[in-house]
Amino acid sequence: MDMWSGTDYRTFYTRKKGRATMPGTPQLPEGITPADHIPGPRQGEWTYSHYAALPDDGHRYEILDGVLYMAPSPNYSHQETSYLIATYLMMHVKFNHLGKVFGAPFDVELAEKIVFQPDVLIVLSEHKERVKRHVIGAPDLVVEVASSKTRLNDRTNKYRAYANAGVQEYWIVDPVPQNVEVLTLEGGEYHSIGIFSGEQIICSPLLPDFSVRIKQFFNYDW
Repeated sequence: MDMWSGTDYRTFYTRKKGRATMPGTPQLPEGITPADHIPGPRQGEWTYSHYAALPDDGHRYEILDGVLYMAPSPNYSHQETSYLIATYLMMHVKFNHLGKVFGAPFDVELAEKIVFQPDVLIVLSEHKERVKRHVIGAPDLVVEVASSKTRLNDRTNKYRAYANAGVQEYWIVDPVPQNVEVLTLEGGEYHSIGIFSGEQIICSPLLPDFSVRIKQFFNYDW
């Protein structure tokens, strides 16, 4: 069933006893716009091959359930936070020979009709076969930096897609309160390890030796 059809936009994200409850109905937040004007297959039938043939028009596109949509351009705090997280992860993952770190724009084909560009992602060495010209299948860890226009999408549509694809760890980073929620996949569902901020060191089951204080992800000094 197309996740865009019959949408009830009142659905919201909940958390119970450490378990991050899977939203039951997808959302179409403000700023996440179906790209109906783009020539190509009918909405609901887009695949990676169609997506890869798109001309570079300066916009960022993603596919969810075969629907091509245009994502909003990131703002300053989003970009700065993404780069800082990618830098710290790169130093840890690269120098410990754990795998590869990639940052947007880099395509991830989670399924035939689901293509995202996560802000930051990690593929561990034992899954290196998933990395071709783009990632095919689930990264081991995905980071999405939320904004006012993407926050709902990160916690509904992407949340569901990452869980269904088998992404083992999902970080939702919010630059406004300057915190990071770490979600781990257990039994096909995400469970919240916690929401970390300030002087707290992030807790990552996937990267147990990664010791970075949350405030370091939000250091915007020149």
